[in-house]
Amino acid sequence: MEAITYIVFAFALVQLAVSLINLVFRQRLPKAATEPIELVSVLIPARNEEQNIGNLLSDLKECHQNIEVLVYNDQSTDQTASIVEEISQTDPRVQLLHSDGLPENWTGKNHACYSLSQKAKGQYLLFLDADVRITSEIIPQCIAMMKSQNLALLSIFPQQVMKTRGEKLTVPVMNYVLLTLLPLILVKKLAFPSLSAANGQFMLFNAETYKKWQPHRYIRNKRVEDIAIARFFKHNKAKIACLTGTDHIRCRMYTGYSDAMNGLSRSVLMFFGNSAPVAILFWLITTLGFLMVAFTAPWQILIIYLLILGAIRVIVSMSSRQAVVTNLIWGFVQKINLGIMIGKAIRSRSLKTLEWKGRAVPSS
Repeated sequence: MEAITYIVFAFALVQLAVSLINLVFRQRLPKAATEPIELVSVLIPARNEEQNIGNLLSDLKECHQNIEVLVYNDQSTDQTASIVEEISQTDPRVQLLHSDGLPENWTGKNHACYSLSQKAKGQYLLFLDADVRITSEIIPQCIAMMKSQNLALLSIFPQQVMKTRGEKLTVPVMNYVLLTLLPLILVKKLAFPSLSAANGQFMLFNAETYKKWQPHRYIRNKRVEDIAIARFFKHNKAKIACLTGTDHIRCRMYTGYSDAMNGLSRSVLMFFGNSAPVAILFWLITTLGFLMVAFTAPWQILIIYLLILGAIRVIVSMSSRQAVVTNLIWGFVQKINLGIMIGKAIRSRSLKTLEWKGRAVPSS
C-alpha cells in the first residue's frame, strides 16, 4: 500500500513538472511579416453549422491577407449552404462546395477535408472547424512561424468558450490531460511520433508537403484525425508544432453537458495513445489517488499533495487561458466526468455504437 502511495505522489510531481514546462516554455506566435504573404487556402468542412458558419466567415472577411475560403457543405440539412451562398455574394473569396455523398471506408470530416484540399490553390492550407472564431492577425502570424521554423504543420488549441455550467464541468478536462502529460515544446523539438499533438479545429499545412502525403486520405477511416495526422507527419520526419493559449483564436465546442460528454468521449482515448487501460489507470491515480495518500501517509504529506494538485489546476488554467477559480472549485467534479467520458468511450468502442452529427463513425 505504501508503494502505491509513493507512485501516486510521484505521478502528481510529474504532472506538476509537465504543466510548469508548458507554462514557462509556452510557444508564442511571432509578429507577422510586413511583406504580402502567399495565397492561403482556408478550408472549412461544414455539416449542419448554421449557428456557427456565418460568424467564422465574418471573421475571415476582416482578414485582408491573400486568402481563398472554401466551404464544404457535407450534406447539411439546415441553412448552412444558403448562409454561405449569401456571404459569397459580397465576398468573392468565399466558395461553396457540395458533397456528392460519403464514400465507403471514409469518415465524414476526413472526406470533407480531403475534398477541400483537391480544390485548394494556396501555398498553405488552413483547415478550420466551423465553430472557431479568429482575429485578422492569426493567419500572417502563423505563416511567419511556419517559415521561420520550417514547419510542415502548425496546430493550435483554441481558447475554449464555456457559457453553461455543464461546459465548465467537462470541457477543461481536455487541456488538463494534455498539459499535464505532454510538454508541447517537445512536439517540435523531438522527432518521436509518440510525442505528437494537434487539434483539428486549427491545422495549417505547407501545401506542397500536404499534397505529397495526402494525410486525410491516408487516415481516411480514423475518427480522430488530428493526432493521427501529427503522428503520420512525424513518422515521415516532418517538423510540426502545437500551441495553446493564444488570444487570436477561440471556440465554443459544445452548448451543454450532454453535448460535451458525447463529443469528448469520441476522442478522449486518443489522449492516452488510444489505450483504454492507460486511460483508466490515469483516471484512478489522478482522481482516487488522494485516498491512498490520506489513509497511508502523514497528514503533512497529504497537505503537500493537495497543494500540488491545486498548483497543477492553477498552472493548467493559466496556460490554456481558462478561469482559475472555476477550475479549482470544480476540479474534482471535472475528474469524475473524465471517468464517465472514458467509460462512454470504452462502451461505444465495444458496442461499435459511436455516432457524430448523425453518422456512425469507426470505433478504432
